[in-house]
Amino acid sequence: MSNGVFNIALGRGAYYATLPAANDSLVVALLKVAQADDALRDHDTLAQVLAANTEADFTNYARKTATGVLVTVNDTTNLVDVDIDDITWATAGGALNNTLAKLIICYKPDTASADSAIIPMTHHDFVVTTDGSSITAQVAATGFFRAS
Repeated sequence: MSNGVFNIALGRGAYYATLPAANDSLVVALLKVAQADDALRDHDTLAQVLAANTEADFTNYARKTATGVLVTVNDTTNLVDVDIDDITWATAGGALNNTLAKLIICYKPDTASADSAIIPMTHHDFVVTTDGSSITAQVAATGFFRAS
């Protein structure tokens, strides 16, 4: 397992990250059971991801809305980097714990509420076992997505 970009987001990740609609967002979900990366990347909606994988359900789990979304165009390196703030789940687990496998970042269009309208962008290894302590997903200094 490793990090990667969903096929549906290839070439579009930087655009989605600009949050082009009035009420769109990036949402972060955790998986406790995840397919191999090559199969995982083929899903076109969050509903498809969850039909073949298992979302976390530990005590105090909820999907998070990414904050601090920043798209940086670098004309020197000819790259576009997309970054978000680190994400914390406070008091994760305790009564019900999970061993987590993946963190996925998705684009939630302007009026989308159904998982069938949410577009998965990237997946990242996130191997953590909850125990009631807070857990933090620390985003790399170069961000979670890079386009060249």
